[in-house]
Amino acid sequence: MQEFGLIADIGGTNARFALAPIHRLAAGQELVINEAELVAPTALNGAEYPTIGAAIEAYLSGPAKAYARPVHAVMAIACPTDQDQISMTNHTWAFKVSELKAATGLTSLKFINDYNALANAIPHLAEADLIKVGPGEPVKGKPIAVTGPGTGLGLAALAFSAVGPVTLETEGGHAHYAPTTEAEIEILRFLLKKHTRVSNERLISGMGLENIYTALTHLQGAEQFLSAPEISTAAVAQSDPVCAQALAHFCAIVGSYAGDVALTIGAKGGLYIAGGIIPRFIDFFQQSEFRARFEAKARLSGFVATLPTYVVVAKQPGLLGSAAVLNQRVNFNLWD
Repeated sequence: MQEFGLIADIGGTNARFALAPIHRLAAGQELVINEAELVAPTALNGAEYPTIGAAIEAYLSGPAKAYARPVHAVMAIACPTDQDQISMTNHTWAFKVSELKAATGLTSLKFINDYNALANAIPHLAEADLIKVGPGEPVKGKPIAVTGPGTGLGLAALAFSAVGPVTLETEGGHAHYAPTTEAEIEILRFLLKKHTRVSNERLISGMGLENIYTALTHLQGAEQFLSAPEISTAAVAQSDPVCAQALAHFCAIVGSYAGDVALTIGAKGGLYIAGGIIPRFIDFFQQSEFRARFEAKARLSGFVATLPTYVVVAKQPGLLGSAAVLNQRVNFNLWD
């Protein structure tokens, strides 16, 4: 009888749950899992539940009630997960993992950062889940890097060992921003008037695109504000030249940053861009300076030119990555 574990991908608005099959691996056997194997995938509106425990119980007693209650669980969540106490930055839910584990009756419960899940999803994605941008081919067994703009800027890496993948959770999105052109230096000067420190996330995120646009209008003498969706929509439609400039700068800055990440990680397995923003204007992105700036690393340009870059367009990569981590932890008894 197939055994299932509970997985989740929890964001500020939706808490997505599913049951994932647990594959008992023989010695040396490589894990293979795909999204089609996930059972009863369901998105719950987090605002409708006072606690995460209530949401879990609603899922287990509702969409998952036809299956045996799982005893193992891995849940991805968009906040730090290195302490027993977890407090979501974009939601009211705050809880202790140890207390939640006891309340739900789970034998094993692990929370991981959302980009940990995304990194672990990459080896299991189908070809249709990725859009390649530029040249290069991944080298099997070499590190991969996963980053991408959304509400913020996440970054994780996946390295490979004899006993399986090893995930590096990072806060690299908060590293200092490094401008490359005169225009970007002016944008930085504008942002430094508002912030004592300007990180990559200040430019590479939804608010980042808004910051770039506002800076450009300020430099042209009439400071204005538009939301990120308004800017990207006008840029793609070519109905506003300043929006087009802002989005072009955004894509170029993503390229410079992604190239730095690839150098830092040694990402011969590829650089993968996740998040919900870039797929909205993928054609614009493919024709932007992204790849040129990714490769523009002076003496190291030859190194990054061989590395492939992809945009992740999978529907539920967070759940798939959580399923992969669940299987790793069950097979290698990695619960803590």
